Amino acid sequence: MYHLYKYAVIFVFSIVLGFAFNVFLLPHEVLTGGVTGLAMVFGLLTPLNSGIWLVILNIPILIIGWMKLGKEFIWNSIFSVLVTSLSMQYIPIVKITDDALLSAVFGGVIAGISVGFIIRFYGSTGGFDVIGLVLTLKRDIPLGGLIFGLNSIVVFVSGFIFSWDLALYTMASIYITGILIDRVHTRHIKLSLMVITTRGEEVKNELIKNLIRGITVIDGQGAYSNTNSKVLYTVITRYELAIVKSLITSTDPKAFVSISETVEVIGNFRR
Repeated sequence: MYHLYKYAVIFVFSIVLGFAFNVFLLPHEVLTGGVTGLAMVFGLLTPLNSGIWLVILNIPILIIGWMKLGKEFIWNSIFSVLVTSLSMQYIPIVKITDDALLSAVFGGVIAGISVGFIIRFYGSTGGFDVIGLVLTLKRDIPLGGLIFGLNSIVVFVSGFIFSWDLALYTMASIYITGILIDRVHTRHIKLSLMVITTRGEEVKNELIKNLIRGITVIDGQGAYSNTNSKVLYTVITRYELAIVKSLITSTDPKAFVSISETVEVIGNFRR
């Protein structure tokens, strides 16, 4: 059920991303960042549609992602890239406003929300999303800010090919996209998770089976009820919170769960 929900979310937001490109950004030649931006450049300069270039340019990067981020991530990413590419084929490029700045702002907002949800459900739109996620495995850097830095090259490309006014609109668009990605995708935020449950073994096994996390198990007793229970403690990323809550509530609906934001983690924490 979760996998069906995940693919439904990726499918919907991939179409919304294609809508943002064709309705807000491409009509004013305002680009998005990274490989997607380069695909838009090639789409504007060649007879091939930007969606086709998006697939071609993503092939080597998805191979890197396969090696570093795993098969599930790459299949989700391929699914997202293909849906975005197809949506860009069928959604007409129309200009709904003559104001390029408005298009840059709203296109950046819609693109940022879409990319954020796609990444949150363990996918990507390819390109610098993959490179950024590989780099965040080594350091806890906000993904949106990292992608903004990597994507800045597109600003200079668009400046030389088109005009510097459009380059500045592009900078505004990818900056807004980066901010929205960090609002939606919060993997760099660490959470302390404490679970008090009478089904300690089942909850522990479910968490270990679905998360690569160390878990500390402590014997506990209710002060009021005198009921023996288990206290499970671990640290997760905000990115994993949705699946953790689903696992716990399905295994023990009566479990007491405390979740708090962690300032810093020192030691062997798998990013």
